[in-house]
Amino acid sequence: MKSKNKLLLASWILGGLYFVYLFAYFTGAVGGSTGGEQVGAALATAIIMPHMVVVLLAVIFNILGWHLNKRGFALTGAILYAVAMVVFPPYFFFVIIQMILSFVGISKMKKEAFAA
Repeated sequence: MKSKNKLLLASWILGGLYFVYLFAYFTGAVGGSTGGEQVGAALATAIIMPHMVVVLLAVIFNILGWHLNKRGFALTGAILYAVAMVVFPPYFFFVIIQMILSFVGISKMKKEAFAA
């Protein structure tokens, strides 16, 4: 049995926790307010929604890369973390650790031979 990459494991766990935090915070902000506050919360949620979607995709690809031990999935997840930083720069510090862990984890994985 192949050993799993611990850096990718740490990356997807942190990414998953961050996504749960994002989802809980913004759904609670919209549901827990009234009137003008609700409009502002809905607008903030709409602005951050692309970031949330990209983070979710990054976590999914990170899990696939870790579980299947495939570099391509892990690389896609790492790139998606970088895209999440570009999509919403004020929250870059929430995903930079996951991105770094993913890229270092990819460098520690064996290279895959491509079938012709």
